[in-house]
Amino acid sequence: MASRSTSNRKLCGVLVRKECWQLSLKGKAIVAATTLVTALIGFFNIHPFLAVTHREDSKILVVEGWVDQYAILAAVKEFQAGHYEKIYTTGGPGVGTGGYVNDFNTTASIGAEMLVKAGLPPEAVQMVPSHISGRDRTYSSALALEAWFRDQHLVVTNFNVLTEDVHARRTWLLFRKAFGKGVKVGIITVPNPDYDPRRWWRYSEGVREVLGETIAYIYARLLFWPSR
Repeated sequence: MASRSTSNRKLCGVLVRKECWQLSLKGKAIVAATTLVTALIGFFNIHPFLAVTHREDSKILVVEGWVDQYAILAAVKEFQAGHYEKIYTTGGPGVGTGGYVNDFNTTASIGAEMLVKAGLPPEAVQMVPSHISGRDRTYSSALALEAWFRDQHLVVTNFNVLTEDVHARRTWLLFRKAFGKGVKVGIITVPNPDYDPRRWWRYSEGVREVLGETIAYIYARLLFWPSR
């Protein structure tokens, strides 16, 4: 027994040899198969996960001002069909503008103008611009809207946000972070007409949007820590 104990130790006991469990060939095959199945499930379900719709019963509709014309037209239909009383557009300085200049040089202003041109009455549309450009634009736009409601002494308990396609999940997360648990935030996604969401991987536009928003959502969920 003493010789066996000695053979398991080297360098005056500094090194010790111990037995350990390792995966067999069968075990490695099971792990590989499980990983592959999980990856495939995630691959085929990532688009509907990101392009989520969850409406709240509300009279307030919020539209991200940077969205394209197809989403603006969908917002007009949503406003009319949903019997909303007010529609707000959010957004800060556009990409490449060099930062905030004035409220009319923001995507919130552009979105509001597009909604009116698409048929909504001007008195129903209210732009709420953000002065922040660069990173975390969605969260900054949500904070600007929350501050506007507060400054106008409006008690808002729920509203819906309309945005484009796979951006919806991240928008929903960041608006809820900005408004806190006391306000119910709904989300409405408008499908991108440039590709089939059921086969997004066959289109360059679909691959670019899904991969980009997957990374952005992971960042927002795991690495983004708001200042308030």
